[in-house]
Formats: sequence, structure tokens, C-alpha cells
Amino acid sequence: MFARLSDTHPWLDGLNDRQQEAVLHDGGPLLVIAGAGSGKTRTLASRVARLIDDGTPPERILLLTFTRRAAAEMLRRAGGLIDHQSTGRVWGGTFHSIANRLLRRNAAAVGLDDGFTVLDQGDVAGLFGLLRAELGFAEAKTRFPRKETIAAIYSRAVNGQEKLTRVLEERFPWCQDHGDELKEIFRGYTERKRRHNVVDFDDLLLYWRALLDSPAAGTVAAMFDHVLVDEYQDTNRIQADLLRLLCGTAGNVTVVGDDAQSIYSFRAATVENITEFPEVFPGTTVIKLEQNYRSTPQILDVANTVISEAAGGFSKRLWSDRPSGPRPGLVTCVDEAAQAEYVCDRVLEMRELGVPLQDQAVLFRTGHHSDGLEIELSRRKIPYAKFGGLKFLEAAHVKDLMAALRILDNSRDELAWHRVLQLIPGIGPATARRILTDLTESNEAPLLEFCEGGFPVVADARPLLIELQQALLDCATRPLDPGAQIERLMPFLQAVIDRCYDDAAVRVADLEQLSDIASGYGDRSRFLAELTLDPPHSTTEVGPPHLDDDYLILSTIHSAKGGEWPVVYVIHAADGNIPSDMALNEPGGVEEERRLLYVALTRAKDHLTVSFPQRFYHRRFGSDGRHSYAVPSRFLTSAADRFEPVVAGVPEQEGGAGTSPRGEDTVAGVLESLWD
Repeated sequence: MFARLSDTHPWLDGLNDRQQEAVLHDGGPLLVIAGAGSGKTRTLASRVARLIDDGTPPERILLLTFTRRAAAEMLRRAGGLIDHQSTGRVWGGTFHSIANRLLRRNAAAVGLDDGFTVLDQGDVAGLFGLLRAELGFAEAKTRFPRKETIAAIYSRAVNGQEKLTRVLEERFPWCQDHGDELKEIFRGYTERKRRHNVVDFDDLLLYWRALLDSPAAGTVAAMFDHVLVDEYQDTNRIQADLLRLLCGTAGNVTVVGDDAQSIYSFRAATVENITEFPEVFPGTTVIKLEQNYRSTPQILDVANTVISEAAGGFSKRLWSDRPSGPRPGLVTCVDEAAQAEYVCDRVLEMRELGVPLQDQAVLFRTGHHSDGLEIELSRRKIPYAKFGGLKFLEAAHVKDLMAALRILDNSRDELAWHRVLQLIPGIGPATARRILTDLTESNEAPLLEFCEGGFPVVADARPLLIELQQALLDCATRPLDPGAQIERLMPFLQAVIDRCYDDAAVRVADLEQLSDIASGYGDRSRFLAELTLDPPHSTTEVGPPHLDDDYLILSTIHSAKGGEWPVVYVIHAADGNIPSDMALNEPGGVEEERRLLYVALTRAKDHLTVSFPQRFYHRRFGSDGRHSYAVPSRFLTSAADRFEPVVAGVPEQEGGAGTSPRGEDTVAGVLESLWD
């Protein structure tokens, strides 16, 4: 049947039997367990195309993903399969962006004012910092949680729908003595957001859930005939509630995911959402996608063995009809320096064999695990890009621009005012607070009053203040699209960049790229919301990369999820790193660490190398050579015979100094130093 249908329906072309079964599912709850590299994106895109081709109006389909780019890619693929542009009318986006769209239409139904703005995660921490100081907790005689920790505690409680006492006990035990103070901060945070008409990411989901429990619930739920969710294993309890309220327990809901790749519990994601889906939605059809199109059989053999010992979940065994490849290597390194040298040697060797650096990735459990490798890469002049560090919206110059735009969008936005005012020389936190108090207590519109007022600043700063006032006034009173508004703010922002930051040309180029992107939006509020809710991971994603040459990929495993490379090196795969020591005491922590390693292994297409150092030096004790020994990750024990064993580094000699020869200590190093 499938083969005949594919002759007339392009959305079935090239799909295997299980994928076709998922695409052709008629109605009711559908759970697709999609193993790594099994073509889930293609399957989901084909299902959207099939629904539209069968007569479902595109605007009555809701596609929920975890990035805006993922939704755009699926809808682009779906549009190519049915040869028309109707997929542009599908409601596609992240949970947060869809919540934002629905709440803009129904703000009054849940007690929100029109024109609310969305705080990014940095702003949330900033507001907690203000409250922490105002309430006097910053001056406590004992250590009080920092603003970032307070934000993490709050988000964990809200997203996981857990009592604060339990969150503190299980996740933040060192903060348990501050429970009463944290409650006071959280109450103040809620009141401050309401007063200034701002919401955070967590609020968007909570208000959407409230909307589905309001008199408008029937209208909202009736908007969609089909709801499809990608990466369902990464959802939290609120998102699962939203799906149930939106579709009912027997509705046309399709979720795609893999319980073996659930690795975001630190964001309050819960693997139980996918494992318990058939119980929450009785009558669910479960389809497993086990054919892998990415990796060689040898790599899959290792990954299958590692995950086979997982507790619970859906059993599956990935297979591939790709030709055989080399056995993955398990590299025992004498120490961290030997590991760095081995990886660099292999990277250059693969490059000489024709594998570009960008087709090679080094993955690690946490950011600092690449420190030693980065030093060796720099020494050897091997360019690299690291993912999992500073995010785009954390860059100071971008936050400056966003704050100015948010003032235009919501003149009651306290945090935005504080940031912009302090860009003027001579205006510090206390002065900014006084100015903001005067502005918000006035009967006049705060923005217009600021633009027309005079403020005490040093003489040299007056031109900059006047430029800001005139720019904000022009943006507020002239019919400028968002891109043109950014251009109008550029003289002020460029002056700030020249005075406050290094790499001025690169930062200005970032803002110019943002101006180009914003020009495609007719509405400033939408541009702000979408950029805040789903920003690029780094400034290099806004425009052309700043790196002109080929470069090696370094990434945390969490940031690498969804990626794939012909050559993958997993480093620091020692017990204590994978699994992390800190995960051992968390509920479900060990099993999540096993899934994390599984995700790392299944990023590789052709070549896989897993390495671990035997010796770790403890530099905090000085340079006396103190060290400890490590063993391979416990998760690799059962798969040991699937690897090709390799030893890297010179073993320590009896009575030696405790380190292997390095640099000028070797004859080669002495000679090399002559022509460095």
C-alpha cells in the first residue's frame, strides 16, 4: 500500500515502512519514538504536508518545536513536498513564542495589560538582584544566594511545579536556610512584574495554561484540528499540561521524541512526559523509528550497548544499512596533556585525509573540560569555535539595544530604563533610580517626559544624553519600521560602544545585522518577543561568521544535541566526569548521565573516538605534582569489547618526577624553540 501511495503522494517518497505508518496515522494520539538519526524531522514534515494535502486548513495545524529555526526548517520541507506556500499559514514555533502570540490576542482574559514586554533570562536575574539589594539580603552576615542562583531556584520551582522547600532540599541544599527570605523575594518579584507590565519565560507558559482554564478556553482549543510536538522528551510539566488541556486525552495530537535522549532535567524537563504519554492519552498508537541513517553499524553497536542498560523507557535497537566503518577508539591517556595532544594529532591527521575541521567535533560534559585542549589547539595554530558559552543576548552591546527598544515598547519597563540610563556618563545606579522614580510617578507618559526633560549629567555627557532623547522621541513619534528604529538609535549606541567596549567594529556589525533582520518585521513588539524567546546562540549566527578559515567544533554535549559530524571525539569520559559526581545524588541523575553519553556517541557519522585521562593534576595545591587517578566511565564497561583500545602518552617511570616530558624538556622541544 505504501509503495503505491508514494507514486501519487510525494510526502511518502523515500520513507521507510515505520515512517510511512506515522505519516499516514489517521486520528487520535500518536507517539513516535524516534531513535537518534532516524529521520524524525523528515517524518514530522511529511506528516504536516500530508495533513494539508488531505484538506486540513494550514492555519488549523499547530507545530510546536524547541527552536524557531527547527519549526521554520520543518515547514520549509513540508512546503517543498506539496509544492505550495500554504505551510506559511501553519502555527509553527516554540512553546513560548506560540504562548506569546495567543496571549497578545487574549491578554485581558488572563488579567494581562496590552503591550506587555518579555524579560530575557539576564533581565530576570537582574530584577532578582535589585530585589535582593532592596530587601537588605545582599548585606547579610552569612552567604546569601546570588541573583543567578535565585533565578535558577525560581525557574526550577515554577517549571517543575515543585514546592520551594522540595526544590531547595533536592537541588539547592546549601540555600535551605534562606527559604523564608527567598519567599519574600519571589513575592516581591511577582508584584514588581505586574506593576511594570512585564512577564518572564515561565509566565508565558503559566498564562497560556490559565488561558486554557478561562472562559476563552473553548475558543482557543477550537483553533486547531491537529497539534504536533517535536522533542517531546524535553518538555516540562507545564508543557505537558498545555498539551492535555489543548487537545483533550483523545485528540489529534502527535508527539515525536526519544526517551533515550532526555538530558535537560536541569531545565525541569521530565522524561516521564514521554514514558507516561500512553497512560495520559489512552488509546495512543506507538510507532518506533529504529533505522538510523547517520552512523555506521560499529558506532551504533557501541551506542546500543551503552543505552541497553538504562532503567525503564521504551526498548529499541538502532540499526543501519550503511557500509561498515572502523571500530570506535577507546583511548587511555596518561594525563590531560596527553589527551589534548592525542586529539590534536588525530584532528590534523583527519584533515590531511580530506576531512575539513568543521566536519570534526570535540564533545565534553561541561565547559571547563576543554581548557587544556584549547591551550594545545592554540599552540598548534588550529582554529576552533566553542559552543555552550556566551549566548547572543548576553552580549552587552546587544542588551543595550534591546533595552532601548523595550523602552519604546513598554515605557514602564524598569530594568530597561535602568540599563539605558546608566549608559550615560555620570548616571550611576542611585541616580538612575531617582530619575526612574520621577518618571514613573508623573502623570505624563514616562517616555515623552524623559525625552523633554533636563537631567544632571557631566558636561561631556550632555551631547550623548541629547542624542538618546532625540533618538527615542523620533522612534516613538515617527512611522519607522523596527529596522529603521535601530538605525536611528545607532549613533547613540555606537558612541556607547566606542566608549565602553573593545572590538567596536565587530559589535557595530552585529547591530547592523540585527537592523537588517528587524526590517523584515512590521511590528517592533513581535521582533522583540521572537528575538528574546528564541535568540541566536552566538553573534556569529546573526550574520556571516567572524572566522574566515575552517575551524574545529568544540561543544558541550548539551549544546551538541541535534548536531552530527563525520568525526567526533568525546573527551574526559572518566567516572566523575561522565557521570558527573554532582549527578550521583540527584533523583534520576545517573540515568540522565547515561543518556547524555548516548547522545554524544550518536552524534558521530563515520569515526568515533572516546578518551579519558588516567591522571588528573590538582593545580589548586600548587605545583608539587599532586594528582588523583581515574577510571573509564562506568557506562563504557559493557561496551569495552566494541572499541579499539588505544594508549596515548608516555607512562610514568618508576621514581620519576610524576609528569611526562613536555616542551623544552625534550630535545625536539629545544630544537623547535630555535625557530618558533
